Parts: sequence; C-alpha cells; structure tokens
Amino acid sequence: MRLDNKVAVVTGGSRGIGRAVVAQLAGQGANIVINYAGNIGAAEESKRVAEALGVEVLLFKGDVSDATACEAMIAATVEKFGRIDILVNNAGITRDNLLMRMKQEEWDAVINTNLTGVYNCCKAVVKPMMKQRSGCIINMTSVIGQIGNAGQANYAAAKAGVIGLTKSLAKELAARNIRVNAIAPGFISTDMTAELNEKVVEQLVSQIPLARLGKADDVAYIAGFLASDFASYITGQVINVDGGMVM
Repeated sequence: MRLDNKVAVVTGGSRGIGRAVVAQLAGQGANIVINYAGNIGAAEESKRVAEALGVEVLLFKGDVSDATACEAMIAATVEKFGRIDILVNNAGITRDNLLMRMKQEEWDAVINTNLTGVYNCCKAVVKPMMKQRSGCIINMTSVIGQIGNAGQANYAAAKAGVIGLTKSLAKELAARNIRVNAIAPGFISTDMTAELNEKVVEQLVSQIPLARLGKADDVAYIAGFLASDFASYITGQVINVDGGMVM
C-alpha cells in the first residue's frame, strides 16, 4: 500500500482522526499538506509526526468553508509539489442542539464547514486531478448521516449530504480515473469523546456490537487503503468503521 512520491492534502489534519490519517499516509510514503483552521500548536505536532516518517510536509491555515481559501490551498500544493494525488476531506465541527432550539448560526456553521467545505475542496482539486487523469478523494461522513441522531439535525444533514456528493462525484469523475469514496466513522475515541462522563460512554458502547469505542487509527487504516492502488477498483462507496453499529 505504498504511496511513494504521491501528495496528499488532509483537511482538519491537526488532531484526532485527521492527525491519524496524516500519520498513516505519511507512513505509506506520501508527502503531506496539513490544513488547519487555527490551532497552530496542534498543526505543528502533526507536522512533526509526518516529518519523522521521512516525508515533506506543508502546513496551510484556512477555513474550508471559504472557497477562496480552498483554491489557494490546492494552488499552494501544486506549486510546492507539482501535483496532488489524494484529498482527504476530514475537517468538521459540531454545534449540537434540538431543532426547536437550534439557532440559525448553529445550522449554518455546521452545513458550511461539514458539507460546503467538502464541496469547496473537491471543486478546487478536480481540475489538477483531471489534468493528471488520476486522483483519489476520500470524504469523511458519519454513521449519524445514515441513521440520524437527536440533537444533531444539522450534523446529520451535512453528513448525509456528503454521502450524496461522494456518489455523484464518483460518477462524474470515474472516466478520468479519479476515485471518490467516503468513510463513515462510528463512535471514535477523540478529544471530543474524552470529555464525556463514564455513564455516557457506557451508553454509547451498549449500541456497538464490538462493545468498544473505535480508535482514530481504525479510521486512518481505511483511508490508507482507499488511497492506495489496492483500492483501484473501488469508487462511490461508503465504508463504515463503526464496530457494527450500522448494519
């Protein structure tokens, strides 16, 4: 599953699943562009992780909900490395609330980052990938986009939208040898879940047939597979990494 001499852009690559994906792709030999929104310390740590694996790394600060920033990121990638082979759309936020209490800005923020951000990055990367006649796009959706969740109407809508976008792009781009797939993580141990109390975690685990939370690496391994030639005949798919939660 080597990715030597290939170039990967990972949005939201400064921590959690994003950092695990950065480490996985770098370990397979890809040079990495790490997009981050604001936490330079976390981004620098991801950069150190990747560089320790012997690859070149470019940090790029930018909000994926800003189309101009996404275009600038892809342009900077091509300027530095001469190509772009892999895009992992991982950046995402939550603004949980019951719909009757949800503020317009809570809806807009989640849709703009989690769905429009994926659209912005995909649109920016399509031209250089089509010119190369090769590429791989991996979009992070969620099991919540498949089954919904009380208090997360905005998040569920955005993640369901990512699935539809993934399948449509896979059909549009297949003729140019560009594969587009999605990964749907379940409950994964991250900084976010670390803040949950023990009773809440137990309740979450009770919904999972494998009876444990996932690890960020569990998701990253699938990203590494999808980015590699081992997945050269896979496109338009949603791969759940959820311990059997959604069957």
